[in-house]
Amino acid sequence: MKLKGAQIIIETLIEQGAKTVFGYPGGQVIDIYDALYLAKDRINHIITAHEQGASHAADGFARASGEVGVVIATSGPGATNLVTGIATAYLDSVPLVAITGNVPNSLIGRDSFQEVDITGVTLPITKHNFFVRNIEELAPTIREAFRIAKSGRPGPVLVDIPKDVQQAIYEYEAAPVVEKDPIPEVDMDAVAEAAKMINASEKPYIYIGGGAITDNAGSEIAALADKIDAPIGCTMMGISAVPTSNPRWLGMEGMHGHYASSIAQNEADLIITAGCRFSDRGTGNVSKYARNAKIIHIDIDASELNKNIKANLGLTGSIKKVFAALCDAVEERKLPQWNARIDELKAYTEDLERQGDVITPFTAIDAIMETAENAGEDIIVATDVGQHQMWAAQRFDFKTPRTFISSGGLGTMGFGMGAAIGASTATGKKTVLITGDGSFGMNLNELATAVTNQSPVVIFVMNNGVLGMVRQWQTLFFDKHYSNTTLQRKTDFIKVAEAFGLPAFRVGNIPGLTCSSNCGDCSNMDSCIGTLDELKAVLKKAFEVKGPVLIDCTIDCDAFVLPMLPPGGSIDDIIVDPTSND
Repeated sequence: MKLKGAQIIIETLIEQGAKTVFGYPGGQVIDIYDALYLAKDRINHIITAHEQGASHAADGFARASGEVGVVIATSGPGATNLVTGIATAYLDSVPLVAITGNVPNSLIGRDSFQEVDITGVTLPITKHNFFVRNIEELAPTIREAFRIAKSGRPGPVLVDIPKDVQQAIYEYEAAPVVEKDPIPEVDMDAVAEAAKMINASEKPYIYIGGGAITDNAGSEIAALADKIDAPIGCTMMGISAVPTSNPRWLGMEGMHGHYASSIAQNEADLIITAGCRFSDRGTGNVSKYARNAKIIHIDIDASELNKNIKANLGLTGSIKKVFAALCDAVEERKLPQWNARIDELKAYTEDLERQGDVITPFTAIDAIMETAENAGEDIIVATDVGQHQMWAAQRFDFKTPRTFISSGGLGTMGFGMGAAIGASTATGKKTVLITGDGSFGMNLNELATAVTNQSPVVIFVMNNGVLGMVRQWQTLFFDKHYSNTTLQRKTDFIKVAEAFGLPAFRVGNIPGLTCSSNCGDCSNMDSCIGTLDELKAVLKKAFEVKGPVLIDCTIDCDAFVLPMLPPGGSIDDIIVDPTSND
């Protein structure tokens, strides 16, 4: 049948399985939005308050569901407002298709109103991007975008479509959902070599990243760990691949990782790495990283092998299949001395993380988990970026994959609100957004989106009146020169929430707002912090709300994320007690 280009776009999205798209209308996509109107009984569109929020929502949708997220924006500023979201998805290997409108072909390159070369702008932060000059190319290009986005190592793809192509008429024929590219078969010779290395090891350590979640390899990873008697550590992106209740799980390692996980990795004689890129946050000083260990590196993306850390053996392919083959190939072993050492490290970690009966970041998270369990809620946890993100990564118990939604590679403050909306939309599950007052202030306009769609999002603001992570660095490494990190804002998040139309609760006094002190100068911060009983009562009420709800909870501005590897430092420099730091 003959359709306008804009209709072909929507029909192709539907044929490729897109059920919900996020976006914001404008002049150069008005035809696409007319086509969305005509197809509104077959595809859902969620309008956000800002295109950046739409890109983060599509990202959160993809992370939580494993499907390709879709976002639509108009030309010029609409398209450029997607850039941070596209870069966030690129750094974390999230499958995303961004569709932008542009001025007609006849006006391209003439500095027309709201014209931007968005393919040029996004070239370094997409797996691929397309400029569709002809209507004949339109449907095949969108299908190709889906194939690229979800094949191999996933990532974002942008399709820029001039207005005259959207208005042209062409024959449309439905096609099947595109398949992912085939993954190379497992190299069994390399597996045999890896098995020899594992069998010879006395202190093996399994180290997994986000690729383990993408490939749904958690059960195979746990099975290999059991067979070779090895602990499992992860990057931040690898959190939730294996349940945190697994006795072999040590959690996140690296700059703000668990003590046991980071020390065990440093003491290992073999690191079996899968689906992570050895980023600087994980390795610290590369010259001192894993000095006594051989490294096996498994990844779907061959370009990651030997990029940051030289591996003794690299394997390209499916993590799930490689681990299954390794499990068949290795000898079953018991390593009592190594596991005794792991138990020592775990006990020390528990001592470091032991909490009292007052509100701290960890006790607040414990209260959220307890409330969710009592309410029978299988929640998703989304975060913004900062101290709160690290506390959530360290403390939350995750039972299933894709339940921790956070910006890792780019570290995007303001990511969380849109991502939480996207994750809850994809799954229908209650989503808890852990955020800080600094991050939340960046994209709180998306409260409008949450309210309009009655997204089941519990927004938990850890409010310390400061930019906590930067302040922590200033405390430890810059002689407490608190340059522009004490916010001293008069913003009342309770009133803001109520103005947007959602219920809100406060726990404690907000320095500079509901008490007379300013957080940066406060000598008695404890007087501003509420009680755990008060917090638990508020959480119970919040979880009973069907739609979005906000909790503004005061925490200590001098609460630190620990342990910490100093920037440029190594495991030798790990900080577990800030008072002992010189």
